[in-house]
Amino acid sequence: MSFEEEPDKVPDTEGFLLQLQDLIENARKLPMSASVSVNRDDFVAILNDALVGFPEEIREARWLLKEREAVLDRARAESDRLIEAARVRAARMVEKDEMVREARRTAEQILEDADRNAATIRHEAEDYVDRKLAAFEVVLDRTMQTVQKGRERLHLHAPTQEHDATEAEDVAGFFDQDDL
Repeated sequence: MSFEEEPDKVPDTEGFLLQLQDLIENARKLPMSASVSVNRDDFVAILNDALVGFPEEIREARWLLKEREAVLDRARAESDRLIEAARVRAARMVEKDEMVREARRTAEQILEDADRNAATIRHEAEDYVDRKLAAFEVVLDRTMQTVQKGRERLHLHAPTQEHDATEAEDVAGFFDQDDL
């Protein structure tokens, strides 16, 4: 199943990478070699689906950061509103000293509550974004490991092919000497 077949579904890059890993782990082994045979079209299709998902996941991370800022802005606005409400209330109570002291205590309590609420909201938003970014970091790490393994496998095959070509040239050169 590819992302193009279900355009409404959000791509799961980690799932695609796990499919690639499974494809390689369950691939048919080549005789007398550590190499495996993988269907190139299947591998490329899954890899393309994974690449399509990356921008969406990055977009989601950016959205989370924007949402965090919006939550903080709302908390600041609520704090400002509460402070202003406390000031208005305090101004009405100026008539008597006891009322003024009570207003100050109430205003301080409201400010402390607002600061506590803003800090709690800020911490929750930061924790949420941190969890999402950590999950994204895990996906990126797995991708890097898969890419590194693939590159290592490619490097293991490259010297063998060059050696075979050099050996074929040496043999051809040997027989060319008879023509002299």
